[in-house]
Amino acid sequence: MIADCRLQIATPNLQSAICNPKGNDAMSEIALIGVPIDLGAGRRGVDMGPSAMRYTGLQQRIAALGHTVRDLGNLAAPMIETGADLGPDERLRYLEPITDLCENLADTVAACVAHGQLPLILGGDHSISIGSVSGSARGRTLGLIWIDAHADFNTAETTPSGNIHGMSMAVLSGRGHPRLTGMAGKTPAIRPEHIALVAARDIDPLERDALRGSGVHIFTMHEIDRRGMARVMDEAIAAISRDTDGYHVSFDLDVVDPREAPGVGTPVVGGISYREAHLAMELLSQAGGIRSLDLVEVNPILDEHNATAELAVEMALSALGKRIL
Repeated sequence: MIADCRLQIATPNLQSAICNPKGNDAMSEIALIGVPIDLGAGRRGVDMGPSAMRYTGLQQRIAALGHTVRDLGNLAAPMIETGADLGPDERLRYLEPITDLCENLADTVAACVAHGQLPLILGGDHSISIGSVSGSARGRTLGLIWIDAHADFNTAETTPSGNIHGMSMAVLSGRGHPRLTGMAGKTPAIRPEHIALVAARDIDPLERDALRGSGVHIFTMHEIDRRGMARVMDEAIAAISRDTDGYHVSFDLDVVDPREAPGVGTPVVGGISYREAHLAMELLSQAGGIRSLDLVEVNPILDEHNATAELAVEMALSALGKRIL
């Protein structure tokens, strides 16, 4: 169990700073939470993502922006080597250990939010967002910006792999196994009309059918190519900000083109550029609605000189207020 973030707080009331409508570059207390798990993915290695991101000097670089930073360490995560149970259903691989971890993460994130911290969660595969988003959504109505090459909208009935990292957004919108869908204390954790999927370019056929009738706002790479990242992000932020208390941002590094982010487990050619990625995070920050953030799917085994972890950290810095000038 990770250290209770309630014991880490130096300033008792930071919620007004986090919710500053002028932007998320207001001084906040940031809680770093590492989640070193790769059971939800099809390739090993993303469990080392939190260490790779911390190695870049993440805590010090966030502090240089003027924020207070509390690194709460890593959650104790199950591993194949220590006997993580695959489970009886190949369509829901490692359901029980992933569920246990995500419940722990949801509790940790909810406690941090309740005490005025802005959680920054370091993955790990994208299954961790089931916990991070559910915890952040407890007791409030959140929007969700899902920046990803994939839709992650499969269920046990549609999955081609059984990997739960491909089901996370579906779970959060109320679709999927009941062990996963109720962690926010309500189902769905996020209403579909409060979700925006940005920069998708690799969607499974049955996933596509489910998305069409889901209510999720979908902005594919086609929209970005045609209309530009700025216009797409403005529309996405507007869509998920209606009648919500801000938004969680989930950033999967495979959204960036593999030439610039080689260290991911499921690369897809034709992704967004370095500057488009920064612009997306800068616009989210300037809109002032970020309540929590996760960075997922950094795979150091496949990386080149820690370039993808460095890129992930730069995304976090832009989301937390770093500007060119």
